[in-house]
Amino acid sequence: MSRRVKIIALIVLGAALAAFFYLRVLAKRIFVENPISGEQEAHTRLSQAALQSEAGPQQTVVLYFPVYDQNVLHAEARQLAWANQNNDRIRQVLLALIEGPRQGHGRALPTGTTIRAVFVTADGTALVDFDTDVVAGFDTGIESETLAVYAVVNSITTNLNAVKRVKILIEGKEAETLDGHLDLTGYFVADPSRIATGL
Repeated sequence: MSRRVKIIALIVLGAALAAFFYLRVLAKRIFVENPISGEQEAHTRLSQAALQSEAGPQQTVVLYFPVYDQNVLHAEARQLAWANQNNDRIRQVLLALIEGPRQGHGRALPTGTTIRAVFVTADGTALVDFDTDVVAGFDTGIESETLAVYAVVNSITTNLNAVKRVKILIEGKEAETLDGHLDLTGYFVADPSRIATGL
């Protein structure tokens, strides 16, 4: 076998190995990683069902969803079987935001968002801890990130009088930004000026 044939054979073998490893990575993304996303959605739905089953009477809550092309929030009323504790009520509001709008507006939180923890302090601060998935799934930029944050803040503070301000954490820690634009190091209070009228 000539040297040239050996070199060609090595190149073909290398290409075959590269293709094999690429196909393994691709198969993992299709058959393993996508079901994880499905499991996260199922977990969100089960969490919501659990909160509903332990909750009290029906309550009309107001949720805010972004209208990105107009840079405003749109109010949407929804019936929830209201939980007894403020922490669970906040979680219900967040789960409803994760579920998404029913009137065709933008999402406030991506579908796969995981709520790690919720806590309300004695001074009326709601600490909301999200998984890193919260930064994925919506348009990047200061305007879209601001709308997403105020959709959360306004939705919580509108429905819970005990909450005066909201602090957003990522993975249990204070994050500098949501996705490189909006400063998350401070606290957020409701901003009614962002809410659209007459939509």
